[in-house]
Amino acid sequence: MFDLDGTLINSTGLIMEAFRHSLRTTFGLEPSADQERRWREGFGTPLRPQLEKFSKSGDQLNELVEAYKNYTTMHHDQVISSYAGINEVVHNLSKAGIQLAIVTSKTHVLARRGLERCELSQYFDIVIGMDDVEKHKPDPAPVLEALARLSAHPSSTVFIGDSPHDVIAGQGAGVDTAAVLWGAFAREVLEKEAPRHVLSVPADILEMVP
Repeated sequence: MFDLDGTLINSTGLIMEAFRHSLRTTFGLEPSADQERRWREGFGTPLRPQLEKFSKSGDQLNELVEAYKNYTTMHHDQVISSYAGINEVVHNLSKAGIQLAIVTSKTHVLARRGLERCELSQYFDIVIGMDDVEKHKPDPAPVLEALARLSAHPSSTVFIGDSPHDVIAGQGAGVDTAAVLWGAFAREVLEKEAPRHVLSVPADILEMVP
């Protein structure tokens, strides 16, 4: 199982700019360094709860969400890309007969759009998006849903992601966990959650295959 943003797809720039745009549009202000830090800490969790931290009312939250979504819709396809080497790794995993799934806090539709844009969609029949489950990472619910759809046992499954929320969700579901270092979180942040594997480059993923 793979997380999407920060793991397969490099969308950090888009996510940060969409956040800045939402605050400019709603409040007429540039986000402070502390606000950007708090925003980055929430990477890997659903959009609305993330933006709720920066709003004082339901109306403000709705405006923030709308501005964020509008920016993302306009710029998504032009700025995202898969990380160097990822497509080859995923192709080799698929060729080896390994079942693959996506577990993301994006909506299902936007996750599919990102996979298609990065020429990865053909490898993932199973995509668990934010709107496919009621609870979200770091809760194990989306990982458990992916396990059910794969008809896979936790002992033969690894969840690969770039955030501590991914590691916590995987551990809660009883699967092995692997934290990647090419995403938005530093090694020390990830290692606090004790993932079984820490991966420095995409090719390291293949080293986990028996």
